[in-house]
Amino acid sequence: MKPQLLKVSNTLVNSFSARRDKVPYINNRWHYHAEVELIYFKKGNGTQFIGDSIKRFNSGDIVLVGAHLPHYWKFDDIYFDEGEQNNADVVVVHFCENFWGNHFLSLPENKGIRLTLEKAQRGIQIRDNSKRQIGGLMEDILQATGPSRIILLMEALLAIEGSTQDKPLSSMGFRNNFEETENDRINAIYNHSLMNFKRKIPMEEMAAVANISPNSFCRYFKSRTRKTYTQFISEIRVGHACKLLIEDSMNVKQICYESGFHNFASFHKHFKIITGQSPLNYQKSYLSK
Repeated sequence: MKPQLLKVSNTLVNSFSARRDKVPYINNRWHYHAEVELIYFKKGNGTQFIGDSIKRFNSGDIVLVGAHLPHYWKFDDIYFDEGEQNNADVVVVHFCENFWGNHFLSLPENKGIRLTLEKAQRGIQIRDNSKRQIGGLMEDILQATGPSRIILLMEALLAIEGSTQDKPLSSMGFRNNFEETENDRINAIYNHSLMNFKRKIPMEEMAAVANISPNSFCRYFKSRTRKTYTQFISEIRVGHACKLLIEDSMNVKQICYESGFHNFASFHKHFKIITGQSPLNYQKSYLSK
């Protein structure tokens, strides 16, 4: 499946780009770029796809995405409702790994930054209290000028290096497939799945979305994503269930059916496989924090 190649705009004034997005639809498609991406979701919740990883993102999250690693941020539908007062607030920094010179990362003092960028080739999710510090540094970058911008970026990367709970996202074996004929197919599959995961989706329907034969769809999907479509849709459903468990507005059986599962035993089984916890233990562990 071919992600969209994006050109990240830079100016002659700055050596790397930093921006604040207040809308949920900026680059909300499967894409990649030559620049490393550091993203801070100050406000916003949704589903993130990084390589072959599917997880929820929530307000306060920090993610570092390596160069050429495909990714996709899909905000929850509520952010697109005109009548709702749910505004996104996201800070995004893009930089080339060698923007500070070809030999900078080879310096012994910069070993930590170099290793952090190597880890980012699989995507890194920051999970400890350093999220607040890194988010603050990224917001400072937006206002900074001159060498201060580079120093602040280095401080953010050093804080990521020092994080005690950073977690790689994409699997070790994930590899991109850059076939030009597959430019928009992943977007079609992802968007249709996200819009319809609450009901049963026949393989014939997905094959039509992907514009290939039903007999070929399952084999095609697994060859490109390293997982079956059934596993893929289960991960989306469990991610939605996690959101509902955190909101604590429904009982677990209601959440089961609202997330697209059609019996409680299947819901419990897939939830534990994907998260490592039962739904109730997941809810208790989150609410206890």
